[in-house]
Amino acid sequence: MNKKLIYSFLAVSLSLSLGACSKITSASHHTNEEVHWSYEEEAGPEHWGELKQANSACINGSEQSPIHIDVSQVKTDRHLDNIQIQYESAPFTLVNNGHTIQANARAKSSSIFIEGHQYKLVQFHFHTPSEHQLNGKSYAMELHLVHKDENGKIAVLGVMIQEGKENQQLASIWDVLPKKETVKDISLNEQVDLQRLLPQEKTAFHYNGSLTTPPCTEKVKWYIFEQSIEMSKKQIQAFQQIFPDNHRPVQPLNKRNVLKLG
Repeated sequence: MNKKLIYSFLAVSLSLSLGACSKITSASHHTNEEVHWSYEEEAGPEHWGELKQANSACINGSEQSPIHIDVSQVKTDRHLDNIQIQYESAPFTLVNNGHTIQANARAKSSSIFIEGHQYKLVQFHFHTPSEHQLNGKSYAMELHLVHKDENGKIAVLGVMIQEGKENQQLASIWDVLPKKETVKDISLNEQVDLQRLLPQEKTAFHYNGSLTTPPCTEKVKWYIFEQSIEMSKKQIQAFQQIFPDNHRPVQPLNKRNVLKLG
């Protein structure tokens, strides 16, 4: 074999080798790439626990949320204090985080007290249809008001939303609903009257659960109001045009008790 043929053979071999390495590197990179969770198909709720190890509670947890609340099975605990709600009108910023519309508190001036322990409101957001069910019924939407204590422990108030009259308290937010995922927070011109976001009747169901989105962290205190609030069909449809379905299906209750307060 002459020198020209040898050099040609080596050049081709080297080229094939580098190409193979390139494919291996590319495949390896793709495998390690984090798959972002969603509410659809391969990255949907039934697969959250498979997407990465940090989400293992989504499939291995024993106290997951949301749940179906059968009112006939609920226990009334008269020794359990009602939650004390200390809400004020406050400024918020608005974001579309790709999963929901979320209002972030600019000042931690609103709180709830559970057995004398303070949890400050950090944000509220929405799901459609409702994540929790009451007596087998799903609602058009559900509002979650998320609170944290000084150690980062979480307590959430859940409010069911049914179709009815226009919700004036949410009108200023609905006027500027970001249709696409935002890079920066949108400042709201008007403060939100938080007390008026809640139902008049404060009877609630309490249970210990989890976040309803990855990583599905447990030890979350949940309080679901029995009475719903209303939003107009137009308001509900405006949200559903952005997020047609952003709810996690109900999870097994297992051995947990649901208690009625109020």
